[in-house]
Amino acid sequence: MNSKMSFQPLNRPKLVDDVVNQLQKKISEGEIKPGDKIPTEPELMQQFAVGRSTIREAVRVLVHAGLLEKKQGFGTFLKAQSAMQEPLDHRLRRAEILEVYEVRKMLELEISRLAAERRDENDLEQMRSALNQRFEALENGDTGTYLSFDVKFHLAIAIASKNSIVIDLYRSFTSALLEASHKLVSVETVHDPHHLYHENMYQAIKDKDVSAAEYWTMKNLDETVTELKQYVNQE
Repeated sequence: MNSKMSFQPLNRPKLVDDVVNQLQKKISEGEIKPGDKIPTEPELMQQFAVGRSTIREAVRVLVHAGLLEKKQGFGTFLKAQSAMQEPLDHRLRRAEILEVYEVRKMLELEISRLAAERRDENDLEQMRSALNQRFEALENGDTGTYLSFDVKFHLAIAIASKNSIVIDLYRSFTSALLEASHKLVSVETVHDPHHLYHENMYQAIKDKDVSAAEYWTMKNLDETVTELKQYVNQE
């Protein structure tokens, strides 16, 4: 174990989630390797500046996820090949909001390209319906319905890709996207629904214009990621 490893003290609420996320980041980046012993409870308490109960609960979450293993009398260790054992939807629930949208950006760019090539009339009907109801909810100030149909619109595009693995991956993202979107839309000075971008995205896919579909997808998500960075800096 690297004795020089350090963590950032926490100043925000949801301390357990923050401890879990920082530990997960060390695991994902390879700073904690399979078989490594993580720091002791007192060491983690000091570095995170939190109480024993917070540390114990965070470790329990990672043990339950199959990432860590407690060995009585010896400590807590990172399990071999642990990153592959945790289901994606569990991992997404613990992801930082900006991370979710950065991965969404990568995924949706390819999805929009495939959708523009492969969409059928039923796909277009599903997109149009979701887009209409998204706009209606926006006009009525119904945030929950707006976000629900926003996700349904993008899921309809994923379904139009005709790639079953991509569709399953995107479905796994939907809960995390909804949660992240609710956080973002709560900051009215930051959030922009980009309705015109969505209309242009739909039209490009309808026209089977791959370049335009990629452009409007990138335009939408580039600005959303920029908004998210502003949101994160406001926290």
